[in-house]
Amino acid sequence: MSFSSVFARIVALIGGGALVWRRMSETQPKPAWGGAPQIPEAKPQGAIPTLKMPTARGWRGDEKPVAAPGLKVNAFATGLDHPRWINVMPNGDVLIAEATQIAGPPRSVFHYAMQATMRRAAALGISANRITRLRDADGDGVAEQRGTFMEGLSQPFGMALIDNTFYVGNTDGVVAFPYVAGAESIKASGRELVTFKPSGHWTRSLLSSADGKKLYAGVGSLSNIAEMGMEVEEGRAAVYELDLVNGTSRIFASGLRNPVGLAFEPTTSMLWTVVNERDGLGDETPPDYLTSVRDGGFYGWPYCYWGQTVDDRVPQDEAMVAKAITPDYALGGHTASLGLCWMPAGTLPGFPDGMVIGQHGSWNRSTLSGYKVVFVPFENGKPSGPARDILSGMLSPDEKESYGRPVGVALGPDGSLLVADDVGNVIWRVTGA
Repeated sequence: MSFSSVFARIVALIGGGALVWRRMSETQPKPAWGGAPQIPEAKPQGAIPTLKMPTARGWRGDEKPVAAPGLKVNAFATGLDHPRWINVMPNGDVLIAEATQIAGPPRSVFHYAMQATMRRAAALGISANRITRLRDADGDGVAEQRGTFMEGLSQPFGMALIDNTFYVGNTDGVVAFPYVAGAESIKASGRELVTFKPSGHWTRSLLSSADGKKLYAGVGSLSNIAEMGMEVEEGRAAVYELDLVNGTSRIFASGLRNPVGLAFEPTTSMLWTVVNERDGLGDETPPDYLTSVRDGGFYGWPYCYWGQTVDDRVPQDEAMVAKAITPDYALGGHTASLGLCWMPAGTLPGFPDGMVIGQHGSWNRSTLSGYKVVFVPFENGKPSGPARDILSGMLSPDEKESYGRPVGVALGPDGSLLVADDVGNVIWRVTGA
């Protein structure tokens, strides 16, 4: 066994011991969910915060997630390589961005142990850097045709098609490629529209405005609470707006630690996102969240969370705290809510209008959270009630193994709900039972 492996195991054991002590000495808080969540008081965890992540096992045989009553789930496609995001084309082809986080130089002892833990959980490795095309030509709910749509990309994630241009959100920027309707692949060189700093939170989601004149992109922070200084965080933790007519870009909203999924609410045309909050303050503190995104809005990171709750670990800026916007809806602590799409009423039986959220799952709390697909109902442009599960059953009962971890969600060409599972390497298809 190498020295690095031994060192990582020692640090993991120390973190595990700290985790056991915290579970024995603390009452487990209630999950922080909804528009008025009960968020426990922050309890800074020090240099070695909780570190717990299940080993990636995947699905075996006919195993599959548990669908909510009245729903059923089947594998639309299997054998992918870390599928993260989904884009449905006008001809019914389903494009899948296959990419993963790449290990950079460890910044601390904890960061080193975190990387070792994430490798075991299949959350860190070699990125496929590919977009795969799937097609269900016979309409049986399973994609029997597969091909490479694009390759040689840089950790691709978000995708968008506007007229005859296909946009890709690489980790280091947004690139535009010429597209011919119905094409099974793109081999032409791209044109870079904007550059982003890579590493850290590497995903770059994309969403087109209804008129196709603008493109929105989510860019996460480099660090947890800007512990390496605000200079390296410049241009991060934000949602960008790209003006495709004028060729300009700007920060649309900021203070969003890691905004990933983007979606429009159709009655108000408001932009919404799901955000992964900071670590090291406890199992439920602060919660990840779903929020509307206001033009020019500031949402608190790194100075404060859930409105103006100050994070004492961060050098403060009173003016920034004073203007921090409270998010709309809490999604539980460290659920790693990544995927987001609007789902109209009747898409799935018994479900009204609302947002579908893929919760990738926690790695940094004593009792795991997330690892499921949830639904938040909406009325009059706002969340209107408790969340409901769509898919669950992705963890072993003892929380030591994960069978799957949902990421991107999208409405399929046949009106189903598609879910990217990057541990199971599956695209799941959810319909009425």
